[in-house]
Parts: sequence; C-alpha cells; structure tokens
Amino acid sequence: MEWGIVKRDFKRYLQLERSLSPNSIDAYMNDVSKLEAFCSFKNLALNTIQTRDIQKFLLFINDFNISPYTQARLLSGLKTFFGFLQIEYQLEDNPAELIEAPRLNRKLPSVLNIQEIDALIAAIDLSTPEGMRNKAILEILYGCGLRVSELVNLKISNLFLDIEFIKVEGKGNKERLIPIGQQAIKYLRIYLEEVRIHLAIKSGAEDIVFLNRRGAQLTRVMVFIIIKRLANKIALNKDISPHTFRHSFASHLVEGGADLRAVQDMLGHESITTTEIYTHIDKDYLQSVITQYHPRS
Repeated sequence: MEWGIVKRDFKRYLQLERSLSPNSIDAYMNDVSKLEAFCSFKNLALNTIQTRDIQKFLLFINDFNISPYTQARLLSGLKTFFGFLQIEYQLEDNPAELIEAPRLNRKLPSVLNIQEIDALIAAIDLSTPEGMRNKAILEILYGCGLRVSELVNLKISNLFLDIEFIKVEGKGNKERLIPIGQQAIKYLRIYLEEVRIHLAIKSGAEDIVFLNRRGAQLTRVMVFIIIKRLANKIALNKDISPHTFRHSFASHLVEGGADLRAVQDMLGHESITTTEIYTHIDKDYLQSVITQYHPRS
C-alpha cells in the first residue's frame, strides 16, 4: 500500500461516502499525514502497523503537549482511517480499534447573558452599511443558533421569511429548517433591501446572503473579527466567538423550558447527549426546586 494512493482514496471516501465538511476532511487528512511522517521516521510500512505502533505514535504526539480533546479526536480519526483500509484494502485488523481514548472532562460552554448580548448588539454603528450587515449577523447568530460556517454559507434561496423559517446546510451537508424570529427577520430584510442591493456582487456570490464591501462572500475569519471588535468596544471581559452566540441560544432556550429534542433539531446535533450539555442550571435554582416541591424538604 502506497501512502499517496491510500490518502487519495481515503479523501474520496470521506467526501463521497461520509459526506463530511471540508474542515472535517482536512482534520482527518492532517491526522493521517502525521502518522505517515511517524512511520517514515520509524521505517514502518502501512500494512505492517500494529497496535503497539499506534500507541508509540500517540506517545510521540503527546510530547507536543496537545490537549486530551485533540488526542481523542486524533485517535478517532485513525480508527476511521484503518477501518477504511479494512474495507477497501482488505487490511486484516484495525490496530487502533482497541486503544482507549483519554478521559475527557466535559467543559461547559461559555455563554452570554441577555444583558451582554444586548450590549454587544447596541455597540454596532448602524450609520454604516457594514454596521447594518453586522446587526443582521448577530441577530441571526443568536436568534437561530447557527454555526459560523452555516452563517457565511446562508443562501437567499433558503430564506423563507414569510413563514419565519430558514434552511441551512450543516455538517455532512445535512439540511435542516430553523425558525427565525421577528427581530432577526426585521434586520435581515433591512440589510437585504437597503445594503446588499447596492453592492457590486462578485460572480458565484449571487445567492449568498452576507457579503463584504467588495461584494464577495463574507469569511469565517471576518465574523470572528467583527465579534472580537464589539467585545473590545464594550470592554467585555470574556473570550467570545461566533460559537458563543450558538451556545447562548441553546442555553437560554433550555433554561426557559424548551424541549431538549426541539433544541437538538434546531442545533443539528446527531446525538441528544451533545445537546444535554446545555441543561446546566445553577445550584440555587436546583435548591429552590427541592425546597418547593419535595415532600421532605
């Protein structure tokens, strides 16, 4: 088995059969390239790799002080890679299959409270076209719980504002419908009708909602920059990103009593266990529930 050919076939497998996003595919391929470099250094042929070799590779990688989350993701990628080799190249065993991932402490996501979100949105300069666009961006991030990749790829043809829904393409090109509230609709319409209409739109971006001043598709990095600048403007002492608005969207829904399955559908989570992280409720509230409702309290 030649690394170059195997990597090419593995990439096609991830694209066509797994339908993964470009970012996920890049992560998988980077993991395989790390293993390739290690095997080259150790003079190991791909079809001779055994479990102990994978363990040595993981120990080697660990010397670079990578986080347990990165280690777990790397191991998961290798298990997928060798599983692919079993299917397509008749590899007898998966040498990564029995290796346990490092234990992960589940970290609660950082969220913003209502006052902080209001302060960030209020800090936007609405006297500029970019400000009106940014207002619509933040209203949609918080009002719909989109990933930043879903936001920058949002299409005009997938806006159904008359019935208060938008359609987005999530991970693995899976589509889902998400309700959109009146506040987000209001500022999205203002942006589309008063700002975007005046841009010289680049070829290929005709159906993309959010554009930069040159009429090209807005990038993920630019959305990060917009939010960081607003946080600095109001001296917000939190490390926030576009994903913080998604976390806040989910957390506020769950805390308000929303059904967890409905939140799962809106976020596009495959497993409800991923959504359950938003069920964190402060201890004072839990204590008040016990005091109010338990017969022995």
